[in-house]
Amino acid sequence: MEFPERLATLRQERHLSQQALADAVGVHVTQMRRYEAGASNPTLDVLRNLAKALRVSADTLLFDVTERSPDASLRLQFEAVAQLDAHEKRVVKDVLDALLLKHDAKQWAG
Repeated sequence: MEFPERLATLRQERHLSQQALADAVGVHVTQMRRYEAGASNPTLDVLRNLAKALRVSADTLLFDVTERSPDASLRLQFEAVAQLDAHEKRVVKDVLDALLLKHDAKQWAG
């Protein structure tokens, strides 16, 4: 799937009209139509605003990276972890590492 189709799909999945997304991003609806038609490409600033408005990474908008993206239930938690101080982030990382190691051990054992 190319960028224009991915943009339209993400917008529709979030039940946004082209006008609503254009307003959230700060562009004219005509420009949004051009992006979805593949007639124009967004600037980096607009791309960043699109990603924020659609609650996805810029990589998700530009590339087919769904196989490496955390599922929606974890994405908000990972974003919240980014707000923690360095020590708290290290604790979260250690807990995740321990859980993953436990999971791997179960896989090897059985």
